[in-house]
Amino acid sequence: MISATRQWFRRNRTPIAIGVGVIGAGYLATQYVLNKINDARERMSSDRIAKENLRRRFEQNQEDCTFTVLALLPTATTNILEDMNTEKISLEIQQMKGNAKSLRSSAESSAAAPSIADTTLTEEEGKSIASLQSESGVHASQVALPSPSNAGEGSQDGGQVAQRSRKTKRQLWDDLIISSITRAFTLIYTLALLTMLTRVQLNLLGRRSYLSSVVALATGTTQSTISLENNDDDNPDHAYGSDFETNRKYLTFSWWLLNRGWVEIMEHVETAVRDVFGHLSPRDLLSFDTFWQLTLEVRRKMEGRSEEEIANGIRPGAKWLPFLLPPTKMEDYVLRESGVLCESATVATQNDASSVSSSSEPTLRRLLDETSDLIESPAFAHVLSLLLDAGFSTLLHKKVLPVAFDMPASPFITPPSKDMVRLVGQQAAASAAGSKVVLLPKILSVLTRQAHAIGNGMPNEYLQDMEQVRDLEAFAAVVYSSNWENEISDTEGLAAAVRGAEGMTRGNAPMPEGSTVGRFSQVSTMGEESMVVVEPTQSSFESIWERATEGK
Repeated sequence: MISATRQWFRRNRTPIAIGVGVIGAGYLATQYVLNKINDARERMSSDRIAKENLRRRFEQNQEDCTFTVLALLPTATTNILEDMNTEKISLEIQQMKGNAKSLRSSAESSAAAPSIADTTLTEEEGKSIASLQSESGVHASQVALPSPSNAGEGSQDGGQVAQRSRKTKRQLWDDLIISSITRAFTLIYTLALLTMLTRVQLNLLGRRSYLSSVVALATGTTQSTISLENNDDDNPDHAYGSDFETNRKYLTFSWWLLNRGWVEIMEHVETAVRDVFGHLSPRDLLSFDTFWQLTLEVRRKMEGRSEEEIANGIRPGAKWLPFLLPPTKMEDYVLRESGVLCESATVATQNDASSVSSSSEPTLRRLLDETSDLIESPAFAHVLSLLLDAGFSTLLHKKVLPVAFDMPASPFITPPSKDMVRLVGQQAAASAAGSKVVLLPKILSVLTRQAHAIGNGMPNEYLQDMEQVRDLEAFAAVVYSSNWENEISDTEGLAAAVRGAEGMTRGNAPMPEGSTVGRFSQVSTMGEESMVVVEPTQSSFESIWERATEGK
């Protein structure tokens, strides 16, 4: 038996050897394939985690933008409401109306009959003035007015006093028309610009923080996951993207818009409003379509580009830059006024000839320069125009139309809209309102009340409608995902970290969509499946924005 078995193995040793070799080779091949599959699965899981982290950080950044705008807006609102006290003007007109009754009785015997333009207010206008006060929430006792005691002296020269009173009343009405419209429009422009500036600032800092986390993870200097929180103030080393003091100084530049920029906005808006609405009187009857067209004319004067700007090749967003950021020579002034730089440090800096101003720090300077470039970009002007469309549509279609014209409110539809039924309904409502006319003071009363809602409304309906604009989040995504390579190359410490990371095993670092830090990609927008892909050769803001808009 044993002998036969040996003889069988001798006779079949070649086939047996071949079979064992085939089985061994098959086993090794199977293990190789399984290992490759597991590696690919791990890489896909790593990329998925990286994309999810990036998406969650981006969404958290946008929520931070909303809360930041709500926190900063009351500062500008308080300044605007104090500077343009429409309620005080309306109370002065009401007081003058009461004085006019006593003056009319004393001057009736000697003065000629007044013309239609010089008559006192009608009952409907009186109700409109009263609504200007009650709807804005300001009581007469809260506004200081000059004493009317001198009005009794009209018994001697009643005609002259009456004439002077009528002239003053017309001037006050002109001021009331300009003030109420300018104030509401200025607040809408301020809200839209503050929303855009906050998106730019926080997304630039968010991009730096995320890039810092990825590089630290690639070099093995941090935990195994990318943190969703930015603990800048807990990091004593102030690594790239985590310089708390630099970030604090950079965010402080929103002080310019809140305390200085709104003044220039108000002046520009007031000039446009005087040109468009200056010819109106309180007895004019306006339809909704007429008021809408006058508003569009104001916007054209504010947002349109002059022939000189086009001929000189000035970028579309260049007109907004002086409202949002100070001139270079005023940057240190902003830091001092906002309290970031103490006076002692400022004096020490001025006395030290070799020192450099705080705004000239390389990192801060790079952030400010990139912010200026983004503000001047055509994409910024385009998105800002859509935000203003949303803000003015909310004011006119949701507030003025139902309150002043007693028509159903028409919801704002972000253009372009695929919901043609709602769009046609909005146009039909506006057309129906166009045939109905109301006195101008009735519209002014709505604008007076809405000025408080724009700046202090909680929840802020105007901000909510602006944030529904799809291009706003797309713009934020492009800011967040653009210029990765420039960010790396401009920062010496980060570039060294990237060069050190290139020699490491990349399977341990969840780099998004690529094997090097320069290929960050895929930022989800509006919670949809569409992605904005950033390639190394097309990482500039303009190229990514073009690709994002082409994909719509």
